[in-house]
Amino acid sequence: MLQVARLAPRLLGESTDLVSRFLEHQWNAGGGFKDRSGRGDLYYTVFGVSALQALQREPFQPGLGDYLDGFGDGSGLDFVHLCSLAWCLGACRSTARQSGLDTRDAAILRAIESHRTADGGYHAVAGSRNGSAYGCFLALGACQDCGGAVPRSERLVQCLKLLETPDGAWGNERGMVAGSTNATAAAVAVLRNLGMPVNQSVADWLLARAHPEGGFVAAPGAPMPDLLSTATALHALAGLEAPIDRVRESCLDFVDSLWTNEGGFHGHWADDHLDCEYTFYGLLALGHLSL
Repeated sequence: MLQVARLAPRLLGESTDLVSRFLEHQWNAGGGFKDRSGRGDLYYTVFGVSALQALQREPFQPGLGDYLDGFGDGSGLDFVHLCSLAWCLGACRSTARQSGLDTRDAAILRAIESHRTADGGYHAVAGSRNGSAYGCFLALGACQDCGGAVPRSERLVQCLKLLETPDGAWGNERGMVAGSTNATAAAVAVLRNLGMPVNQSVADWLLARAHPEGGFVAAPGAPMPDLLSTATALHALAGLEAPIDRVRESCLDFVDSLWTNEGGFHGHWADDHLDCEYTFYGLLALGHLSL
């Protein structure tokens, strides 16, 4: 994802500096990149660091290492923020203090494994019987960020099999009657990363989520497209080597409609906020559309 996002300046051109300045201003003086309320947050720090790296800017703000060290081995963090800590540590090892990193990685891996579900997947709620597509995606990435691998990865594949929907896609939770764009993109990413084949009909399902006015919707029948679904759909389609020629121009128009001269991207047409999460997804979408 980061490699593709690095191509975004091809389309941003001179506006790249505006995006960079917006991201730099999202750093909270008290530590971490700002969430939508203006407070530093580990989850948003993932996207702030990623977006600045994509723009070939120095993402390691003064105090970032101390900010990460403040979370120790992640004890007390929820699953999403635990995985966010794993990503940040993996990306920022040259800035974070080196003492105890191996021990911290091991502790994070144990905490992630406590979210393993009976069906072989992972879920944000510890003790859940069934895994989710999002949980599997986050766990796989976090294990790799800590320098490890998902234990019994074949069980992860079995969990995703149970999340397949009748329409040939994936739902985030078991029992969904129709797939969702982001869950399907997450499943595609996990399966491809594990070297498993993905039916090419999945690409047709994703392309059918393209909105007539540009972008992709989150699920069949959703009223408007959004930037997260657009970026993840394009990323999954690229992984499936599916051509996007027929949606390229409309997607470019859609992404452009969400950008502001403040340098950030809105999440959708009804979104009044700007943050580093959607700005990263804007870069990811532009990267794919530049190819």
